[in-house]
Parts: sequence; C-alpha cells; structure tokens
Amino acid sequence: MTRTYIAAAVATALIVTPTLPASAQTARTISRSDKAQGAQAHPQLLSEFGGAYTGPQAAFVERVGKRVAVQSGLSNAQGDFTVTLLDSPVENAFAIPGGYVYVTRQLLALMNSEAELAAVLGHEVGHVAARHSNKRNTRATLGGLLSAGVGWLTGSDVLGRIASTGTQLYTLGFSRSQEYEADGLGVRYATAAGYDPYGMSAMLRQLNDDQTLAARIEGRQADAVPTWASTHPNGEDRVARARQLAQQMRAAPASNVQDTAFLRMLDGLPYDDNPAQGIIDGQTFRHPQLRLQFTAPAGYKIDNGTDAVTVAGTGGQAQFRAAAATSDLPGFVRARLGELGARNTSGVELRTSEVNGLQTVQGTVSATSNGRAVDATVVAYRFPSATYYFLVVTPSGNRLGSFASMVSSVAQLSPQAAAAIKGKRIRIVTVKAGDTIDSLARKMAYPSYQRERFVTLNGLEDTPTLTPGRLVKLVVAG
Repeated sequence: MTRTYIAAAVATALIVTPTLPASAQTARTISRSDKAQGAQAHPQLLSEFGGAYTGPQAAFVERVGKRVAVQSGLSNAQGDFTVTLLDSPVENAFAIPGGYVYVTRQLLALMNSEAELAAVLGHEVGHVAARHSNKRNTRATLGGLLSAGVGWLTGSDVLGRIASTGTQLYTLGFSRSQEYEADGLGVRYATAAGYDPYGMSAMLRQLNDDQTLAARIEGRQADAVPTWASTHPNGEDRVARARQLAQQMRAAPASNVQDTAFLRMLDGLPYDDNPAQGIIDGQTFRHPQLRLQFTAPAGYKIDNGTDAVTVAGTGGQAQFRAAAATSDLPGFVRARLGELGARNTSGVELRTSEVNGLQTVQGTVSATSNGRAVDATVVAYRFPSATYYFLVVTPSGNRLGSFASMVSSVAQLSPQAAAAIKGKRIRIVTVKAGDTIDSLARKMAYPSYQRERFVTLNGLEDTPTLTPGRLVKLVVAG
C-alpha cells in the first residue's frame, strides 16, 4: 500500500497567496502566513506521495525547480523555495504556497530533457502565482459508489479518512483557461530561466502519448483518468498552443539534439511501484514485506494508496486496509461497520469461513446513497501479525458481487515468493549498430506492450530504425 494519485487538491486548497500579477517585475518576499501554511502541509504531502526521494536525481530537480520558481515573482531568493522529488509511481507535479514545489519520480522518468522539467515546474508555480485556487471549479470525486455509500452511512470523519487514502479520489478542477494561463506562465518562467521554451509543447505531447497508451493497456477511454495538468485532456490544440507560446518568445525551432546530460542523470531512477509499498502486476497486488497478495476482478482499476489499496469498476468499489492483530475477528468486523455509521451492529449476521488457510469473517449492512440502495460489506482476515480487511460497496442485493473472487484470492506469500518480488529502474543505454526498436523493446521489464512502452517512454516515432549513438531509456528489473 503506497501513495495517493492527485493530492494536488489538498495542496491547492491551501493556496491563498497575496495578489501577484502574472507580469510582476519585482519579486516579493513570501509572506509568513504562506510559509506557515506550506510548512504545515508539507509533511502531509510527503506522506501521501511516498516521501522525499533521496537518490542523486533529487539534487538535479531541486536545482532546476529553484531556478524556475524565482522567475515567478513570488520571491527572488532561491532559498525561499523547497523543491522535492517525490518517491511516487504516479505522474504528478504541483506547488503550494510558501515556496513548496513538487514533482514525482514517475513524471520525471517520462521526460526527455531538462527543458521539459522546467516547463512542468513552471506550470505548477504558475497556478500559485496566478491564484487559480481562488477561482477554480473544485470537483471532488470520491470514488463513485464507494464514497457515496460511505458518505451516507457516516456522520463522522470516516469519510474524510477514506477520501484521503484512495488513489484518484480527489481530482483537481482547474478550468481550461486556467490551464492555458499556467502553460503560458510556465513557458515564460522557463524561458526567463534560460530554458528552451519548446519544452512545454514537448512535455504535453509526451503526456498525451503516455495517457493514450495507458488507456489502451487498461482498456478504458484515454480521457477517463486525469493526469498531470489534464483536467481537460491534453489535446493537439493544447500542444499547438504551447508551441505558439514558444514561438512568441522568438525562440528558434525546437532542436532534435538530445539532452544527453539529462538522460544520463535519469539512469538508475526507480520506476513504477516501490516494492516496499507493494507491487501491482496486472490485476494482482503483492506486498513482499506484508507477505500477502490478492487479485482484482478483470477490468477493474487497482490503485495503491497511502494506507489502502483501492479497487474500482462498474460493479462497485473496494478498499483493502491493515489494522492491528486481533483474536476477535467478529468484534473487529462489527467495529468497522459501526465506524461507518451502522446501528445495532450486534444484530448484523456474520459469516465465518477459511480462505487459503486464513480465518475470515464478513458482515454486510444496507444503506441508501443519493437515492440508491447499496450494500456495504467488511471482510476481515487474520494474519499472524496483523488484521487485514476489505470494505466493499456494491449495488443493493449484490453483497460482494463481482468482488467475491477477489476476497477469496487473499493469500499469504511464501518467503521465497516475497523475496522474488523486485522493483524496476530506468537504465540509459546507447544505441548500437544493428539495434532496432523491437530488439531494444524486448529488454523492457513488461510481459506485454513492450514496443509501445519503449516508443512512448522515449518520445520516439514508431519507425524500425534508430541512429547509432542515440541514448534511449529502458525499464529493467532490479
């Protein structure tokens, strides 16, 4: 169980910066109140996004972030900014008041130049400088059926705890015009910092391609899940607009020369899930340290959150959580149902069974959500050193519904199986004579879509030849 998808809603909700025109010529000192707000939110954001990544790439990101952020007019002192590379497998970047700027390692790995990094960080700082949080449409999507059902069941803070842990449960609602304005500010800041202004259009195109591929792999629409800066999908019109912004800076056309220093800096950067927080492999979640696994229904989306794994699909939603070990599973289940607001939990019928050698207890209560009847089910498992449990919400009468196979798939991992779980890393290799996209793509640590992943990660045209001497990124095991 690892990190949250777009916690930027939490971050930007705090943005109450002093009025600062985008065209400010004189930098101002970041106010004490903004510094205090940022300092208060910073630990929470680190927790939600896996903490600060401390590998050699962190210093590089910090240098670029400070160099760009001072161009915003928020402050002229680089020391006023805290720039953090987050240990998160989710593509994201954001900034909050007080000079705090963030980018995840997964988004960093998608980039192919320092100018792209500068554009992303400039865009996020632009949202702060333009005070977009004061004007935005905020849309909180609480995981559809699950959050709606739980929201009805409880009058306590349980809803807030659930909403803060599931991946994709918050979606930032900047308008199209605000995204365009942040693009423009990002180009301006990056150019003023000495970067190629075409980095923004290159990054947006890269994100388009990545989002399209992810949708294809997961069998969903390309605009179904938002990614960085894509409240509105990153269409070709936005890429073209970013290119026009670069032209207005009177910059020369974008160069095809590789940023080899940037690419070599990426070598060794972890990619995808951190094994210490669990690994999602297709429809199966495995956690080597907790030594457990389960398999979600086909076609359902799995997201690894800070302290919960969320599984969502057309038949409902579930969350998998951990708690202290207990010898009273029936009491544990009744207590969880009570936390959700269920009355008279002593009268709830409980079912006791054994799953893969684990004792389990489950109980279901009925509720109404937005005029719709739903079932809320808690399924608890006794492990040697902890209690793990699912909270499942489905349409009324379904009980577990399509999640029945998932709750029956929970099992312990053997020490050998746990030890065999390895993470992935970016490796930078030099194209040799005779290398092709296909021959290099076969080295990608994925069982499917190897060619497509390789082409997208490297921002390549899908052609059969590569120029010897070119640097390319591979995702390898280990």
